[in-house]
Amino acid sequence: MAAGGSTKAVMAALIGNSLIAVAKFVGFFITGASSMLAEAIHSVADSGNQALLLWGGKAAKKAPDEEHQFGYGRERYFWSFVVALVLFVLGGVYATYEGIEKIRHPHEVNSLGIALGILAFGIVVEANAFWTAIRISRPMKGDLTWWQFIRRARTPELPVVLLEDFGAQLGLIFAFVALVTAEITGNAVWDGIGTLSIGILLFVIACVLIVEMRSSLLGEGARPRDMVKIRAAIENSPSVTGIIHLRTQHIGPEELLVAAKVGFDESLTMAELADAVNAVEAAVRAEVPHASPMYIEPGLGRDPRELVPKAPISGDH
Repeated sequence: MAAGGSTKAVMAALIGNSLIAVAKFVGFFITGASSMLAEAIHSVADSGNQALLLWGGKAAKKAPDEEHQFGYGRERYFWSFVVALVLFVLGGVYATYEGIEKIRHPHEVNSLGIALGILAFGIVVEANAFWTAIRISRPMKGDLTWWQFIRRARTPELPVVLLEDFGAQLGLIFAFVALVTAEITGNAVWDGIGTLSIGILLFVIACVLIVEMRSSLLGEGARPRDMVKIRAAIENSPSVTGIIHLRTQHIGPEELLVAAKVGFDESLTMAELADAVNAVEAAVRAEVPHASPMYIEPGLGRDPRELVPKAPISGDH
């Protein structure tokens, strides 16, 4: 369900940004406004980014092979990281350069009404895409704040689309305000200031995404609330005397590697121990369905040399 929702949000953003990009380029050719050109490049970058996210989602579905025995789930993290780099370079660098140039060498904006009309059209279309991403993300967000969701979500596409759409909305507003201010004051420098503001905005968004996607690529553990469920499922299973150690890592947004050394009743026969291990795996998957693959290593009783004191895990993140 998460993957399907992500795809729908990405498609909505792709269609919206493609329409807006065409309108903005038309507006730039008519008006010559640098902020309009910066926004057009921004929309082209966003459209390309959404295409990359869709490609990543498709590539992640490839079956495991000898070279990638845990599958290709991290393709989605990799392409989301590439998206952040594209947004940083193509969006932020270009808009910043263009803004500085227009501040140094301002020129009058032609056909202001057309430019404002196109920007208003973009704001409406982008708002629809942004609302789609919000609506799809809300069930997964739970009681987290939006910032917490962006920082902690294991599904990379939704944070990327949310930040892109949010940045696109702000960028359109910056461009709109800059053009109106330039017209009111008679000073075309405001067009360049608006362009520079868009560049700085894209830099900030790209940096946030780069940091988050880097963390995902390195391999993040289960969310704290899932760790609570996994630990409880293991400890409450029959014949389990305790957890010696427990490690988790996301190898894909919906694939969670679980590895644990678990203490079992010393009186169990080999057949009973095998059944107890299977019962632990079934209990964990009942609580956290995406816990797969899973490796449970039996340890008779608790080994004090290996035992890690249990630390309380709080929160529902």
